[in-house]
Amino acid sequence: MALSTEAVRKTKPDPKIAKTLAELSSQSAVKKAAKFLLSQRNWTTEQHLALCRVAAPTFFEEKRAEWMAAQFRSLGWDSKLDRAGNVVAFPDSRREGPFVALTAHLDTVLAPKRPEDVSLDPQGRFRGPGVSDNGAGLAALLAFAALWKAEPPCGASPILIANVGEEGEGNLSGMRFLCRQSPLAGKIRTYLVLDGPGTDHITCRALASRRFEVTVSGPGGHSWSDHGTANPVHALSRGIHFFTEGQFEDGFPITPRVSFNFGMIDGGISVNSIPTSARTKLDVRSEEQDKIEELSQYLTFATERAVILENERATAGRVQAKIREIGARPGGVLPDESLLLPYLRAVDAHLHIRAHLDCASTDANIPLSMGLEAVSIGAGGQGGGAHTPEEWFDPDGRELGLQRILLTLCLLLQP
Repeated sequence: MALSTEAVRKTKPDPKIAKTLAELSSQSAVKKAAKFLLSQRNWTTEQHLALCRVAAPTFFEEKRAEWMAAQFRSLGWDSKLDRAGNVVAFPDSRREGPFVALTAHLDTVLAPKRPEDVSLDPQGRFRGPGVSDNGAGLAALLAFAALWKAEPPCGASPILIANVGEEGEGNLSGMRFLCRQSPLAGKIRTYLVLDGPGTDHITCRALASRRFEVTVSGPGGHSWSDHGTANPVHALSRGIHFFTEGQFEDGFPITPRVSFNFGMIDGGISVNSIPTSARTKLDVRSEEQDKIEELSQYLTFATERAVILENERATAGRVQAKIREIGARPGGVLPDESLLLPYLRAVDAHLHIRAHLDCASTDANIPLSMGLEAVSIGAGGQGGGAHTPEEWFDPDGRELGLQRILLTLCLLLQP
C-alpha cells in the first residue's frame, strides 16, 4: 500500500505552512502553553502511574474509563461515556462541530493483577503492563485536558477521546462506533491518534489484518485404551505446520510484505487423555488486501488437508474443524488533499524531529478506511516490551512529544 506521488511530495515541509507555524509558535498564548506542559512534568508522571494501575484489559475497560472521565471532569471538561464505553470529553457544552479529535485507547493486552505491578524504578522508568502502550497516550490526553483549561493556546479546542477496544479481539470497536454510529460520526474532521511513546514515526497508512479462530473437535478418549482415535491436537498441529510451511515454498521474504502469527493454542484436559477439542488463533496482516484473502483461503486448505490426513490415519472416530473469523481491520491511506501530513512534517522540521512514515495497525485504520483524515503518532518518551510482562516506559523526552502534539493541534485548529 504505497503512498501516492502527491502524498510523498507532501512529506517535505511546505514553506507556507512553515511560515504559519513560525508565527503561531511565537504567539504569547502558545509560548505559555508550551511552558505549562513543561511545568507539569511531575503531575503528568503521577497521572500516568495512577491510570496504569487501573486495570483495563480489552472488553473490561470500564473502571479505567470511569477513572479517566472523573479526571477530565475534575479538570473542568464535560466528560461522559458513550454507548460503546468510550470516554468523550468536551471543553464546554457546544456540540456543533466540526471537531478535531485527540484520541488514545484505554485497553491493554496484559493487565496488572494488583496496583503494585505498576511501579517506578530507581532510574525513573515505569515498569508494568500497559505503561507504554497505551499509558503514554492516555497520560498525554490528561496533560492536554489540564493545558486547555489553564493556558489555552488558541480560541478553539480539540475534543478528547479515550476509546475502548483497540487491542486484539477488541477489533477497533471503540473507533468503529465513533466513526460509524456515534452522534459524533460525521462531525469529526480529523483524528490525531496517540498510541504508545516516541516521536520517530507517523502512521498514515493503515495495515489491514484478519484474525481467525480454528477449532478441531473429536470424540476424545483414553490415551492407551482408545489409542488410534482421531486426535484434535494432532490434526490442529499438522494444520499449523501445513499453513506455515506453505508460506515458505516460494522463498522468503514474501512480497508484498505479510505477517502471520499463531498467537494462542490450547486444548485437552490431561496428558493421558485424547482431547475432545483443540483451538488456535491466527493473526494475518499485509500491506495488500489481496494477499490477506489469499492467506485466508490457504488457511482453509491447510486445515482441511490436516483433518483429512488425521481421519485417514485414525482407527476410530473422526475429527472435524471449524474456522471462525474473530476480527478484521480494514486498510486505508491518508487522503492526498489532507493537510495533516504537511502540518506534522512542518512541526517535525520546526522541532528538529526526524520521523519516518509507516504502515501499521492502529485506531487510525477505521477513519483512514473511510477516507477521513487520521494519523497515529507516539506521545513522546521512550518505551519497549509492549504486550509483554516486561513492558517499560521512560518519560525522558515526553516533553518533546507533547510540544509536537501542541503545535500540530494549533495548526489543525486554525480558523
